[in-house]
Amino acid sequence: MELAYYSDYAVRLVNTEEPGRGKDSLTSVDAVRGLFGANQEAARRAADADLTRFRSVRGRLRAVFEAADGGDEELAVNLLNSLLLEFPVSPQISGHNHRDDDGRPLWHMHLADHPSNATAGYAAIASMGLAFHLTEYGVDRLGLCEAAPCRNAYLDTSTNRSRRYCSDRCATRANVAAYRARKRLEADRSESTGRTERKAQDSTAGTDR
Repeated sequence: MELAYYSDYAVRLVNTEEPGRGKDSLTSVDAVRGLFGANQEAARRAADADLTRFRSVRGRLRAVFEAADGGDEELAVNLLNSLLLEFPVSPQISGHNHRDDDGRPLWHMHLADHPSNATAGYAAIASMGLAFHLTEYGVDRLGLCEAAPCRNAYLDTSTNRSRRYCSDRCATRANVAAYRARKRLEADRSESTGRTERKAQDSTAGTDR
C-alpha cells in the first residue's frame, strides 16, 4: 500500500459521526471492525474497550479537520502531531507477493499492524496517512463538507483546490438549495418592485385628481 492510501482511514473514522444530524454509526464492535476494510487480521483484535477509545480518537481527528477547514494551519498540525506522538507507526518495506512483468517484487512502504490493541493500530495508521496527505498536498486539502448539516470530512484531491463537498450527492443538494434561494430572492425583489411601482402609480393618480 502507498502511504497516501492510509489517509482514508482518518476520513472513514471521522465520518462515522454526523454531529449536525445527531447520527453516530460507531455503536458496536462490529462497526469498529468494519473500519479496517480488508485488514481483517487487525480487525479481529477489536474488543468492547476499543469502542470508547475509537470515539476518542475520532473526536481528535475531527478537530484536525475543523482546524484545517477554519484556516488555522498551526493548530491543525499541532493536533495531528499530538496523535503521531501518542500513536507511533512501525514502517516496513513490503511487496505483498506482488511482482512486476519481470518477476521482481513491487516493493513499497507499508505501515505494520500495532501489537497492543485495535485502537492504537488504527490511530497510528490514520494519523500517519493524514500527516502524509497534509505535508504532501497542504493543510487546505483537508476539508469539511459545506452542505449543511453534513460536515463530513474529505480530502481535496482536485487539481485546482476547488472541492467544497464530501460527495456528489451533497454538491447536488447544495446547488439545488442555492438555486431555490436565488429564485426566492428574485421573486421577493420582483414583488417588492411591483409594490413600489403600484405605489408610484397610485401617487400619480392622486396628484392628477
